Amino acid sequence: MTQRLMTKNNSAKPLLKPEPLHSLLLVKEAICLLQNYLESRGYQAQIHFELEGCYQVAKTQSNAEKLNFNIINQYLRSIDIDGEIVSEYWKNQWEYVSLFNGQSPLKEANNLHYVLNNLPQLFKRFYGEYGVVDTLIKPVVWAGDSGKLAAGSSQIFSHDTRAVHIPNAVQLNISVLDKNGNNLIAEDGFGEYLQDCFLRTSLECCLLYLPEEAAFERFALKNRYGLAQELCSPIDISGGHQGSVALYKKLGKHNQKMGEEPLLYDKYNQVLSVHQNWQKTARIEHRLGASSMHYNPYVNVLYGLLNVVDVIEAYEKNQLFTPYTFTAVRLPQSLFTHKEDANGLGAIDLFKVSTWFSQSINAVQEKFNSMKSKAALDCPIQLGDKIKQIILSHYQINLTTK
Repeated sequence: MTQRLMTKNNSAKPLLKPEPLHSLLLVKEAICLLQNYLESRGYQAQIHFELEGCYQVAKTQSNAEKLNFNIINQYLRSIDIDGEIVSEYWKNQWEYVSLFNGQSPLKEANNLHYVLNNLPQLFKRFYGEYGVVDTLIKPVVWAGDSGKLAAGSSQIFSHDTRAVHIPNAVQLNISVLDKNGNNLIAEDGFGEYLQDCFLRTSLECCLLYLPEEAAFERFALKNRYGLAQELCSPIDISGGHQGSVALYKKLGKHNQKMGEEPLLYDKYNQVLSVHQNWQKTARIEHRLGASSMHYNPYVNVLYGLLNVVDVIEAYEKNQLFTPYTFTAVRLPQSLFTHKEDANGLGAIDLFKVSTWFSQSINAVQEKFNSMKSKAALDCPIQLGDKIKQIILSHYQINLTTK
């Protein structure tokens, strides 16, 4: 297979408009509003991103496979970005991983916004001499690798060299601390309720984390190209500790023990004993987002904070409950509603007719205003309605596919 990572151009293009600067400022104000609101009630939301992508190598060079990311990570640290680049599973695939430096949700959004807008230039700057000619932040990198796993194995490849289309994701990780720094996700019922909040809101808000048409092609890769054995990305809204909206407490995605901390080493620096502090690492992982240059970290942080507010409201009223068994829900097949699709609305229309996102922002604004907070009074009234319209304004929603 050629080393050049191919892109596919025959899919429908989303009709996106440039994002004006004032719209970002308004969404940032909303994030500050929610952060201040939670802080006033004694809570702190911790939100972290993981972003996948690929780099493209010139046909004439092969040594780019030996890349390490020390240089680019040193640069990110020097400009106060709380994250680093690491190698991912597939050939020439990388992942931006957020560091747990105590940054606020707004700072975390700023970090990812910088990465999305500058990483291609940084790869060329630091790794151009190694053959890197482009950086792809796309939902799917077509023919990005080759191979087929041997029957019954998750690690060993056969001699089959068919193309593998690489799905790239954006993951949102969420935990909540109380005023004493305790991770509330570890408390009975709290993590389960927050997971249920995300499960209930993920369909109507899928436009936020699936912002372009190629994001929906990503969900069809396993079945359409026979890659179910090779690819493990989720394709629907599901819960548990292995679903697309996963709750990690004692066990992680692969049933591994969470939060293991070394206690004792031998003279060869090998771990002899560990302590499992899963309470520290307990979190929700929202794993449905698609890597995209159109992905907006600010509206997705806002989405995460609104779900945290919902669980806090129930927590303070002692109304946490054990959620019903959640049946996996299929995501839309497109940004747009197709009349021949009997499965429902497209992502744009789903968000357009929903009310939870905008009304939740309005409700927090009203409550915070009643506390006579200048931070809230400075925001435009009905802030949620204005932000919803800003999000929809990026799409020519009147051109719904017939």
